[in-house]
Amino acid sequence: MSGAGSPQVVADGTGLRVAIVAASWHEELMDGLIDGARRGLADAKVAEPTLVRVPGSFELPVVAARALATHDAVVVLGIVVRGGTPHFDYVAGPVSFELARLSVQTGKPVGFGLLTCDTEQQARDRAGLPGSAEDKGHEAALAAVATAVALRELA
Repeated sequence: MSGAGSPQVVADGTGLRVAIVAASWHEELMDGLIDGARRGLADAKVAEPTLVRVPGSFELPVVAARALATHDAVVVLGIVVRGGTPHFDYVAGPVSFELARLSVQTGKPVGFGLLTCDTEQQARDRAGLPGSAEDKGHEAALAAVATAVALRELA
């Protein structure tokens, strides 16, 4: 399981403006990821995050870029399941690359909650739903806040 050895992240994001940018495919699983991100931001004392929904994972980087113009951090949530076509290869890698590039280019954190799975069951196991082994929305939110706090300390 990919969550083995994950750190216990604690951060105080009081005063940070954070946006959640979430894809719409796999509605039930996405709802779990969004709920997890909201819980993570609440745990980190981030008040009133902005939620923006986009059609699919391919649209995440452009909306995340716009959100970073007015927010201190963004939590990006999406699900790409491998399936039987090359769709996975055209979406998962390029979106991941663009999100990393965006974070470095803007100097602002992008919490990475893009699940890239071979099966829908693997996504369900990570979506933070009852019975899920992991809560990647929560983890992505805490990572974004902790990174924003670390960057603030460097200023």
